[in-house]
Amino acid sequence: MEWRASHILVAEKEKAKKILEQLENGADFAELAMEHSTCSSAFKGGDLGWFGPGKMVLQFELAAKRLKEPGDLSKVVQTQFGFHIIKLTGKR
Repeated sequence: MEWRASHILVAEKEKAKKILEQLENGADFAELAMEHSTCSSAFKGGDLGWFGPGKMVLQFELAAKRLKEPGDLSKVVQTQFGFHIIKLTGKR
């Protein structure tokens, strides 16, 4: 199994919660990623491309696996890099 995902990475949990709320109210994921994400993927709207098991840190991978359908959003996920919001964009 492989997944394709985009994410928004920020340093503060409260900021991540506010961004997630905006997304749940219909805000554009790519725009918010470009505006707020501290990851180098921000310029691509947060797109991380395809990845398989063991390619991402465990907390991130587990959260991505729980997402069922492309377009689904995770809750705020904490890793050693900060706080992520993950959007599933593909599964194969």
